[in-house]
Amino acid sequence: MSDKETDLEHHVAAQGETEIPIGPSERSLTGWQSHLLFWACVLYTAFHFFTLNISPMETWAFRITHVAAGLFIGFALTSARALDRRAEPEPMGIAQWAVAVPALILLLWAAGTLGYVGYLLEIEEISPMALPPGIAMQFGATVFATTVLATVAALLFRSPSHRVHWPDWILGIGALMVGAYIIMALTRWRMAAGTPLAGDHELWIAAAGVLLIMELTRRIAGLALVIITGIFLIYAFLGPWLPGFLEHRGYSFTRFFTYIYTDNGILGPTTAVSSTYIILFITFAAFLQISRVGDYFVNFAFALAGWARGGPAKVSVFASGLMGMINGTSAGNVVATGSLTIPLMKKVGYRPQSAGAIEATASTGGQLVPPIMGAGAFIMAEITGIPYTEIVVAAIIPAALYFLSVYFMVDNEAAKMGMKGLPRAELPALGRMMRQVYLFVPIVVLIFTLFQGYSVIRAGTLATVAAAMVSWLTPHAMGIRQVLRALELGGRMVIPLVAVCACAGIIVGVISLTGVGGRFSSMLLGVADTSMLLAMFFAMCISIMLGMGMPTTAAYAVAASVVAPGLQQLGVPPLVAHFFVFYYAVLSAITPPVALAAYAAGGIAGSDPLKTAVTAFKIGLAAFIVPFMFFYSPAMLGEAPWPDVLRVTVTASIGIYLLAAAVQGWLFGHVPLLLRGVLLAGAVSMIYGGIYTDIAGIIVGAALLAWQYKFASREPLLRPADR
Repeated sequence: MSDKETDLEHHVAAQGETEIPIGPSERSLTGWQSHLLFWACVLYTAFHFFTLNISPMETWAFRITHVAAGLFIGFALTSARALDRRAEPEPMGIAQWAVAVPALILLLWAAGTLGYVGYLLEIEEISPMALPPGIAMQFGATVFATTVLATVAALLFRSPSHRVHWPDWILGIGALMVGAYIIMALTRWRMAAGTPLAGDHELWIAAAGVLLIMELTRRIAGLALVIITGIFLIYAFLGPWLPGFLEHRGYSFTRFFTYIYTDNGILGPTTAVSSTYIILFITFAAFLQISRVGDYFVNFAFALAGWARGGPAKVSVFASGLMGMINGTSAGNVVATGSLTIPLMKKVGYRPQSAGAIEATASTGGQLVPPIMGAGAFIMAEITGIPYTEIVVAAIIPAALYFLSVYFMVDNEAAKMGMKGLPRAELPALGRMMRQVYLFVPIVVLIFTLFQGYSVIRAGTLATVAAAMVSWLTPHAMGIRQVLRALELGGRMVIPLVAVCACAGIIVGVISLTGVGGRFSSMLLGVADTSMLLAMFFAMCISIMLGMGMPTTAAYAVAASVVAPGLQQLGVPPLVAHFFVFYYAVLSAITPPVALAAYAAGGIAGSDPLKTAVTAFKIGLAAFIVPFMFFYSPAMLGEAPWPDVLRVTVTASIGIYLLAAAVQGWLFGHVPLLLRGVLLAGAVSMIYGGIYTDIAGIIVGAALLAWQYKFASREPLLRPADR
């Protein structure tokens, strides 16, 4: 390969992007603190792989360790406020010392009492049920007080950008102590939490844990999820005074907070998934990134589609879908792939807001792509009990329809605007990419082992090992140093999901304790008596609203607790109900007014975030209809004989093509407004899934195709050079 070709590929394609972007509140640690965090992340990830594959740990203790250590790393990584990286570190003033000294004294007192509790349990062999209430109360009250003081101090005083601020040391150590106490007194905690046996000290310990989780979630995911969680917390105590189906009898603080810190809440399904599948596949993504095998996926997409009209946009569709299924967050996928694809889309003629919207829509769709689905498949299997392989197979056709709809939208806009692709000379050579097709081996290993009956954990571990081994066939072979770097990167990348999954667990716990999910189901049944379509539309709106501002895993976990049971009571099969909810929880990332993926893409594209979100909604419009398609035609999820599955898939694909043409106003040429309405009617007929509606849609589509092919104007609406 020539030097010229290498330079061109460096300009156009992904080349060794092994660093994750630093957020506005994320620290760039130096010195011994940097080394400490590095090894903390390495050990955190290695602990999970060791426990999951070699030496299993008691379930509650494992999840508590997962959350507590994740909080410690999270507080070391992030500041309570956006960092000013140009400012010089300030010495601590009188006000800081006035808060720091009592907070430190309380922390030391809590550490001393925790040590004494450990002494009583291990050396004196006292049963956790017989712990002296005075000692336990001292620990609970002091750890809660120091957590509150440190949280307030972190908000009030500016944090340095290159070292951990003192309040964050206290918060991180406090999280470890909360976890340590619960593990040491686990027998009592399991029996007493959420019951009249729970004492005041357990209230303070659980309340400190909830506060720590919500504070880290605020730093990492913003206020949206914290506000929603806060509303649910308030609801737990205001229930006796609320009207209608929202009313419940209310709960004491002790019962509520201790109940939340059990496997009905924080330690429940969301943390079960983040402590197993999510950390496993985030680390898999980190190995792909460090080994630069992930770069091959992007370069392969450029070689395959970069030359076509609107080429970078089509690359975005392929590459973002492939990478998005692994990394667990739509916004994170936008940042990872959009920094390359968005500037190139603008180069070939896409408006900034269109470039950002295409990347946001494609990255969001990655959460729907099997076999990983951004960890959504694992949560669905955990909640429903449906075999994982059945969920993966069911996801294939809906995911294909989603990306077909985005592809058609992208292609029609490129044709309408007269766009070209990138010159072939500026793209990776397809022949060379085909000779390196062995770099897909980690994905092949993952799929093969899953369908051979291996557990998800074993399959993910083998795929991770395969990513390292495949790198030995490239110039970027992974040695011990690179493996450690991948483990560290995996630990850093998973912390945001640990926080949001734990925070979503609080909401799930409130729903479980108050029974509001069941009452919502009753309300949905009432709506269905009037119109089943109206009930489904209502369920769609609630799923989107609950998902706004949340990462996919948290959005689905909450929506599945509230909406899915109601759909099942309507007679919707569990698989269809949960896919319906999951789909809209994913699409909330591109639904205005709170569209995280679109906002992230707008920042890269330099466009107005809200306009980018509206455009993303338009591009993904066909995708919003897909869940109704598999509601009316379960064959789309494979729940029918294969001839029906084939018919529904083909007709739905044609319907989506017609819908994209109607939205973009382009089908072989310009489509007048009146004919766009006819196209829309034909598209809806095809999408509905009935035989007669399919025939009607085919007739309408064929007639319009012939008309457009013969009479439509093919002049571009606005050439890129005219912009």
